[in-house]
Amino acid sequence: MTRAHARRHNLRMKITFKLYASLGDYLPQEARHGNRIELDVAPQSSIAEIIAPFNLPMKMVHLVLINGVYVPPEERARRTLAEGDTLAIWPPIAGG
Repeated sequence: MTRAHARRHNLRMKITFKLYASLGDYLPQEARHGNRIELDVAPQSSIAEIIAPFNLPMKMVHLVLINGVYVPPEERARRTLAEGDTLAIWPPIAGG
């Protein structure tokens, strides 16, 4: 099924979206305490499509995981998610 077909038929899937550290401020107020929100998205939505409405500064999108597996920057525009997946994002973190 194509994304266009899914949109025409209003098909949606549920995923969990987590933002950590300072990125948590980009979540709706009611989701900030747990740093997570359940989202209804179009089937096979890409990482880029999912994060676009949250207006995250791309320089702050550092560590990206789908179900605990790292997604390199060059794959984020085309890497898709499936029903029940968890997308987690961390900003760069300094420390020592």
